[in-house]
Amino acid sequence: MPDRQHRTFEDLVAEGAAAPTEGWDFSWFAGRATEERPSWGYAVSVAGRLATAEAVLDVQTGGGEVFGFALGRAARVPALLAATEGWPPHVAKATELLRPHGVVVVAADEDAPLPFAAGAFDLVVSRHPVRPHWTEIARVLRPGGTYFAQHVGPASVFELVEYFLGPQPEEVRRGRHPEQERAEAEAAGLDVAALRSERLRTEFHDIAAVVHFLRKVVWMVPGFTVEAYEPRLRELHERMTADGPFVAHSTRHLFEARKPR
Repeated sequence: MPDRQHRTFEDLVAEGAAAPTEGWDFSWFAGRATEERPSWGYAVSVAGRLATAEAVLDVQTGGGEVFGFALGRAARVPALLAATEGWPPHVAKATELLRPHGVVVVAADEDAPLPFAAGAFDLVVSRHPVRPHWTEIARVLRPGGTYFAQHVGPASVFELVEYFLGPQPEEVRRGRHPEQERAEAEAAGLDVAALRSERLRTEFHDIAAVVHFLRKVVWMVPGFTVEAYEPRLRELHERMTADGPFVAHSTRHLFEARKPR
């Protein structure tokens, strides 16, 4: 494969447009994009918590990659394991990946009530839920149970979003703010035990990575297609070729909330 610096815009865009987008495996980006990881090590932390739990639910599991990673490293696996996912291609992928670990994967829309009995779980986890359904999380937790999750924070990767969409309103930029989510969790009857936030450097090294990222993370630039944004993509390709990687910043926060006894 020729050096990406010397490949044509058309070749790179075609490559990014052809890459499959199912699941949350980001290995395709190796050598093309980098993202700093939060210092708390979410998946490893989940693995530690699994060892002391009895019944665990992973909400919006995606393709099951992160939950599967945690299960594979847990010293002990709980007797009851379940996961929900709303997008059909992800449901199939998660079922294939998580079934060997004993996980029941249930198809459930992200905005629908969780299809489980009240007090069914002592641990609910989630990595990057689209929107936490706080009343449902509180309902399915047992008294004394814990919600432990890593959320996407406000204005995450907005340098890239605003390159394509222009400046966003302040209410959009502040969406997913950790303090707002704290208030929502408390309103649902949960006690927030810990809340940590980090801003992390992200680099896109070629236009193929940008195209694939926007196809995979579809809410960043809604309705993104190569055809609709071809002039901006070409301009960005020329900028990256001349000046190096496009730098953005992702935001993440770690949430731990408990249901009072």
